[in-house]
Amino acid sequence: MAEPVRVRRLTDQEGQKLQQIMHRGSTSSVRFRRAMMLLASAGGDRVPVIAQLVQADEDTVRDVIHRFNEIGLACLDPRWAGGRPRLLSPDDEDFVVQTATTRPTKLGQPFTRWSIRKLAAYLRKVHARMIRIGREALRCLLARRGITFQRTKTWKESPDPERDAKLDRIEHVLDRFPDRVFAFDEFGPVGIRPTGGSCWAGQGRPERHPATYHRTHGVRYFHGCYSIGDDKLWGVNRGKKGAGNTLAALRSIRADGAPIYVILDNLSAHKGETIRYWARKNRVELCFTPTYASWANPIEAHFGPLRQFTVANSNHRNHTVQTRALHSYLRWRNKNARHPDLLAAQRRERAPIRSEKGIRWGGRPLASAA
Repeated sequence: MAEPVRVRRLTDQEGQKLQQIMHRGSTSSVRFRRAMMLLASAGGDRVPVIAQLVQADEDTVRDVIHRFNEIGLACLDPRWAGGRPRLLSPDDEDFVVQTATTRPTKLGQPFTRWSIRKLAAYLRKVHARMIRIGREALRCLLARRGITFQRTKTWKESPDPERDAKLDRIEHVLDRFPDRVFAFDEFGPVGIRPTGGSCWAGQGRPERHPATYHRTHGVRYFHGCYSIGDDKLWGVNRGKKGAGNTLAALRSIRADGAPIYVILDNLSAHKGETIRYWARKNRVELCFTPTYASWANPIEAHFGPLRQFTVANSNHRNHTVQTRALHSYLRWRNKNARHPDLLAAQRRERAPIRSEKGIRWGGRPLASAA
């Protein structure tokens, strides 16, 4: 007489896992029923009793018990098989993905993007490779291969013929003379109106600001200067952009007679004759960023926090209050910018060293342009 089918002795970990599945009941129904089969068999119940308990066929119960004795708890997860055979081969799927990511006009179609319906219809008409696939199957295939419907983006390439030369010069001065490099730029316009932002709050209870479409206070532009070596940011609000305000901001940088380098955008308000004359007279080299490449200006990264912590999530009454809040943040930022010991170590590293071979700056020869 054959031995009755029964699970092997459970380990403590296996028993606890099966008991956890039974207690929680939050797993899938298949895992729940299979766990019930195994626990019942471990408790001494025979296959017919277990089949009646879980309302399953006796052969199904025997298969689950045999699988557990072979691979353990992995038998709880079914391995679905069978069903309708696949209609598309891997090569066909690759062709579908390639077609979906190709602009329709390149394939002779009179539209700029695919829809699921248009793509499925086109695939059925491809010469020498007719692919029949439904719209839902096509949608699932694209999702499985990581192809999603997205908005297109635009960008501007710099047409500046001196793009590489300007970027090389900016990188050179940042690498060789960081203590003498400054960055200048404006951001704005900044108006007086309730501005949305983000904050910490209870779920579903964010701060709320009144909405208004009126602009009764005009706008301002923040003219900012950033010292690379000291990591200091300062500036002032002005009513408009212009060469005069730019020159006033640049003069706030000039502290001594040593040569300095100022990185700024390639705008007409930044390179007037008055500004160029002042720069030549005061040993200031203006390093302009290429056209459409303001990202090369180091101050851009510091304008983001300035907007987030002074303009976003605010409702200032007027420009005076807004300017006070902005300068208050700048004082806090400069006080907490970097650890003093780190700045001191950087200054010592870049300090001038006198030797028999001449003056060296931070262990490196000082360029003649300095």
